Amino acid sequence: MAFVQFSKVSLAFGDRDILKDVSVNLSAGTKAALTGANGAGKSTLIKIMAGLTEPDSGERIAQKDSRIAYLPQSGLVHSGCSLREEADKAFLWGYDLQKKIDSLGEEMERLHGEGNVAASEKLALEQSELLTRLEESGWYRRDSLAESVLLGLGFLRSDFTKRTEEFSGGWQMRIALAKCLMGLPDILLLDEPTNYLDLEARNWLEGFLADFKGGFLLVSHDRYFLDHTVNEVYELFGGDLKRYQGNFTHYEEVRKVELETLIAEYEKQQVEIQHLEDFINRFGYKATKAAQAQERQKMLDKILENKIEIPESLKKIHFKFPQAPHSGQLVVQADSLCKSYNGKINVINSLELLVEKGERLVVAGRNGAGKSTLLRMIAGVDSDFTGSIKLGSGVSVGYFSQDSAEKICGSQTILERLESECPLELVPKARDMLGAFLFRGDDVFKSIDVLSGGEKSRIALLELLLKPVNLLILDEPTNHLDMHSKDVLLDALKDFGGTVIFVSHDRGFIEDLSTRVLELKCDGEHDGTYRSFPGDYRYYIQRITDEENGTVGASSFGGGSAGANVSSANTSTGPVKEEVKSATKLNWEEQKKADSERRKIQREVERLEAEIAKVEEEKALLEAEMAKPEVYSNGEKAKSVQKKIDEAGAKLEELNAAWETAAEKLM
Repeated sequence: MAFVQFSKVSLAFGDRDILKDVSVNLSAGTKAALTGANGAGKSTLIKIMAGLTEPDSGERIAQKDSRIAYLPQSGLVHSGCSLREEADKAFLWGYDLQKKIDSLGEEMERLHGEGNVAASEKLALEQSELLTRLEESGWYRRDSLAESVLLGLGFLRSDFTKRTEEFSGGWQMRIALAKCLMGLPDILLLDEPTNYLDLEARNWLEGFLADFKGGFLLVSHDRYFLDHTVNEVYELFGGDLKRYQGNFTHYEEVRKVELETLIAEYEKQQVEIQHLEDFINRFGYKATKAAQAQERQKMLDKILENKIEIPESLKKIHFKFPQAPHSGQLVVQADSLCKSYNGKINVINSLELLVEKGERLVVAGRNGAGKSTLLRMIAGVDSDFTGSIKLGSGVSVGYFSQDSAEKICGSQTILERLESECPLELVPKARDMLGAFLFRGDDVFKSIDVLSGGEKSRIALLELLLKPVNLLILDEPTNHLDMHSKDVLLDALKDFGGTVIFVSHDRGFIEDLSTRVLELKCDGEHDGTYRSFPGDYRYYIQRITDEENGTVGASSFGGGSAGANVSSANTSTGPVKEEVKSATKLNWEEQKKADSERRKIQREVERLEAEIAKVEEEKALLEAEMAKPEVYSNGEKAKSVQKKIDEAGAKLEELNAAWETAAEKLM
């Protein structure tokens, strides 16, 4: 059995211990995650395991001929050949082994010709062992394996002949991941392998790792992915490495209990430290108390040597959005929406979409399906399309994308910038909020100008969340967040009083937030196809599975054969989709009538909202008038103004009652 052992490995950067006597054993069958706060040293430990970084001390023992594949977080670029040729480089070890086998064969022939039978037989035995090793490695199935891995990770067959330099940074990392996997190493070391994968590719990778015969250790901030791939977790904290049996959720449950004990001990120690420091500060310079003060200092020094620290990744921080402004029930209406590139590819084709107040709509689909494009169009960033997009009455939009980081610049510190952007009531919580978004300790005093793209992206997201809007459009909001930060964001979005339209590749995040799924397809066969699924993401996945199995409309999903609303007339053919299309066609006239009535009610709701806003403004002006000394001190004037205020109040009650009646019809 192939294995790699690390015993009492230590590494320090200056006076900080990154690793302290760390020991870990990786072998065939290992399915492990490595976790810890940002900056704990996870990537450093993986590099030591891969043999790329030398520790200060410790021992690394690997079985002879064990093959280890390592994937870093980023930075790999491929060029100079086609995708398929680059993929074949994953099998160089096999070509080298084949050369050795051929060389042994030639040497055997030479020895046999010279009559040296014993030496020839010895080489024959060695050659046989190498042939068996090559056969068992899967090297002879490399072509089908390479194709399977590339397709599984989202590449198209038409990509196989493309030059590798034509692929973007994210796809470059997919190439690197593909090479790690198809080489079928004994040990896989993967540092954030899901960072550049869409949901379909992540799901495929889960299946690959489930069947993988070797061992692997991976770092990921995707809780769902970890729960479905690992059966043990190593936590790196304060330089120490501790192993937990079970999946990631089980680790978190056990760690929560440990943390409660740790916090109690931490608080007790903090009280003791405070008492000692108070005594030293009060009596340290008094001759009569000098001896006692020195004794207290020794006690304090001893405590500080074993000071308890609370892992940042396990601290719970909560914050709420500013209250969402009032809006109408209809938030977004898109009619006959079309978007094409170069006049050829219809990324979005005749899309009809209604988004109502309070919905959490996730836009799903493979990379390139048009998800980000649709979000840009709704946000008003992209106006190059046909059809129409209308925002409802009182809708105010907050939009986040990875491009948002480009707007973050200046010489302010992170803390100064956030405090200047914060609503006044949230300024005291600025440090906590920054901590939740991975800016901890002295990080908050960094200048904006020195931040990385990922750091600026987190600042942009946090600033957006602090603005009083009622429609959040979020494109990959979790990309640069760790698991704890995702939890903080998720809790805040669940409490958000407005509407959310979002794209994410984090399945756990999607499942916990979404209330409806809009699926987009653009793959040549289904250009511009879309379907709306009136349920959460779990329903969507079950629905797709039922369709693939040839069964639809399970009663538990409450939709019958039309449970998944096929909204586009250009969906692909097939018995399942034809069934859904037929159901849609039968209900078309009824739906058309209902839509017409709905639009009529919506216009009435919008009229009432405009009237309410007008009367509220008039009432506010009257109340401001009443507050003037020359008015409230004059009996006649005050009586006249008060009468108008009362009339406005009565009018508001009447309008609000009418609005509630109309709004209920839209529910």
